[in-house]
Amino acid sequence: MKYKSQRVTKKSLIWMVLALAVVGGATKYFWPASSADTKSSVQTVTTFVVAQRDFPVVLEATGSTVAANIVDIRPQVTNVVAKIHIKEGQMVKAGDLLISLDDRADRANYEKAQATADDAQRQLNRAEELLRQQFVTQGAVDTARANSQAAQAAARAAQAQLSYDNIRSPITGRAGIINVFPGALVQPGNTVSTSTTATATNPQGAMLTITQLDPINVQFTVPESALPALFAAQQKGQAPTITFQMGDGKKREGKVYVIDNQVDQAIGAVKVKAVVDNADQTLIPGQFVRLQVQSGNFKDVLVVPSQAVVTNARGDQVFLVDAENTANLKPIKVQTQSQGFAVITGINAGDKVVVEGKQNLRPNGKVKEAVAKTDGKPEAKPDAKPESKAEAHK
Repeated sequence: MKYKSQRVTKKSLIWMVLALAVVGGATKYFWPASSADTKSSVQTVTTFVVAQRDFPVVLEATGSTVAANIVDIRPQVTNVVAKIHIKEGQMVKAGDLLISLDDRADRANYEKAQATADDAQRQLNRAEELLRQQFVTQGAVDTARANSQAAQAAARAAQAQLSYDNIRSPITGRAGIINVFPGALVQPGNTVSTSTTATATNPQGAMLTITQLDPINVQFTVPESALPALFAAQQKGQAPTITFQMGDGKKREGKVYVIDNQVDQAIGAVKVKAVVDNADQTLIPGQFVRLQVQSGNFKDVLVVPSQAVVTNARGDQVFLVDAENTANLKPIKVQTQSQGFAVITGINAGDKVVVEGKQNLRPNGKVKEAVAKTDGKPEAKPDAKPESKAEAHK
């Protein structure tokens, strides 16, 4: 019995030794390097030398084209359409006759009022002559003058009523779809709607719309952080400019002429409008626009790639590489970012910052510059020999 116990003990010792060997090997496999070895490892990175230069502030924005001026043509009186003088899509000038309504009743009223006004004026002239001859009193002349003035006012009102029957364009622009036809009864206060059935189309509302297309405006929003640059450019007398391309591939340019007087707190942005030349009239209101806004230049500033900036709980920082190829975090302040670059302060021109490879980089870590590849292909070793076809198939 004692012999068996000693045998079991020896066997247990053998298993314990094997278990410790396995654990030691796994430890060495999963944690192969000590802390000293980790510190001595070199991280391959891509660096950028901080440059001091003029930096144009370019913002990306989206917006839409809007008309500089647009007018819905509506009747001011209830009447019947007599004649339409323009065609749909026609260019019209301010003052051009668009639509004529049936003016027979209004013209008769005007002629009657004008005749009454003319008679009242003659009565006034006669009363003044009789006053000079002392056949009437001054009171009679005053009454005649009041009657004449009232009749003249009634004639002018009738003339204004008659003018409503000739509807003219208040602006220069392009006419849209005409929603009325000769013989249609129109009246003020209609709502814009068009109903179509299988047999007829019944238009109601604005008779047509005149839209000014040249120039045309582009409305967009910019973040609140972009306001200082926009205001600085305006104070220098340099209107911020915009550029964009439409489907035809033609580059368009415009100038910002108004910045809204309040910030939309829901999105932290402000509305901006720019005027764009549209002589060919290929832009119409409502088109989507993806544009770039150049809001000025920063003079003699430090510029680094935006990718180099590390943002964490301590703020904005960059990994600064010293002469011994050791990287350390350096606090900075970002003034603005545009087109993949950032204007910063806190370091000096000529300093070297890490752009790529900073994910696994730690403070006081050693780094080395990645080999640049111009063609994007692996570089061939100078002593490499081309293998034979037989070796290639092995």
